[in-house]
Amino acid sequence: MSSFFNDFKEYFLLAFLLTISLVLIPLNNNPQVKNLRTFAFGNFAFVNEALASAENFFALPQKLERAKKLNAELMLRLNLLREYGIQNIQLKKLLRYAERNKFELDPARIVSRLVSLGRGSVIINKGKNDGILAAMPVVDEFGLAGFVIHVSPNFALVRTIQNTKLKISITNQRSRENGILEFNGEKFLIRNIPTSADFKVGDRIVTSEFSSLFPPSLPVGVVVAKERSPSGLLSSVTVKPFSKINKEDFVFVLKFVNQAQVDSLKLNLFRTEE
Repeated sequence: MSSFFNDFKEYFLLAFLLTISLVLIPLNNNPQVKNLRTFAFGNFAFVNEALASAENFFALPQKLERAKKLNAELMLRLNLLREYGIQNIQLKKLLRYAERNKFELDPARIVSRLVSLGRGSVIINKGKNDGILAAMPVVDEFGLAGFVIHVSPNFALVRTIQNTKLKISITNQRSRENGILEFNGEKFLIRNIPTSADFKVGDRIVTSEFSSLFPPSLPVGVVVAKERSPSGLLSSVTVKPFSKINKEDFVFVLKFVNQAQVDSLKLNLFRTEE
């Protein structure tokens, strides 16, 4: 033990003297000591600030990442709330439509959209188990949207009005002029009608009582243009559909079907009425 003390006694003495010096420095009012004390404290503060800044610099990326993550979570929650709000508005409109409509309507949600050039189709979450049958018309809150072409126990495939093979017997609600409405891949047309046929811009178009697929008087669209053919004998009428099937999430299936409709659908699944 004595040999250990003898080996390190100089260090022990230095440590003791430094301790005494540090204790006496605050108590000494000598101007030189005051200057030394001020210099030491100033340098200590500078070094401490530099170390704190370095710590904050390395911590900043982590804080930024946490802030971005929180912002992303809030964005997703806000978007979900907006989606719920939009769906709530759509459902309220559908309920009002059902209240004023004389048909038996079964609400359904669109779960998939199968869209190709001229062949619009959607899948809804109602099927045979819900009493849905092939050839039943489908509407949204604005008007005719399509009809059911295939059903499974829990789902149904709906061919929308935006299909080049769908032909709809229509009537001008004002003039009672009849015609066939079809989609050419770009717009809805009533083709090859006499130039003298009474169609005017703004006329409402509804399903005809002669339709073998749809019940009469379902709203279809409004006339937006009438053009003569080069021969001048026939004209074509452009119709803007009421339905917003490409934007809606919910539709109604009309519980309306008769054997003539079913037979027509069985004869040719990919051709509609007329």
